Amino acid sequence: MSSLSRLYGASRLLIASKPDTCSPPTRDLRGVIEREEAQIGVLISIEAPTKPMLKEAAEAGFYKPPGLEDRYPRIQILTIEELLAGKRVEYPRLLEVTFKKAPKARPAAEKKVPLPFGDDEGPF
Repeated sequence: MSSLSRLYGASRLLIASKPDTCSPPTRDLRGVIEREEAQIGVLISIEAPTKPMLKEAAEAGFYKPPGLEDRYPRIQILTIEELLAGKRVEYPRLLEVTFKKAPKARPAAEKKVPLPFGDDEGPF
């Protein structure tokens, strides 16, 4: 994690998509988030999660960012259908609330600067 990430409390979020034919995807994802020191892992699936997948996700616990009261599931399982219906990944949106937006710049008033060539507009 970069020093800027540490300074502002930024977190790592991993997203994985696995076919249903491989080894238990939530267990694999849990291993990856621990190895990569990520705070949250998201599994995107075509099929609804099985009971063992939900159990593994629940056992992974929650991530509580420093300085915030909110908690976020460490492993989240979302289906394509849920994503298309508007469900979002739960993660701390720290940068959206940490910095104030700068005011919009206003164009400066135009000033007429006299040219050293006199008052005529030229041959055109």
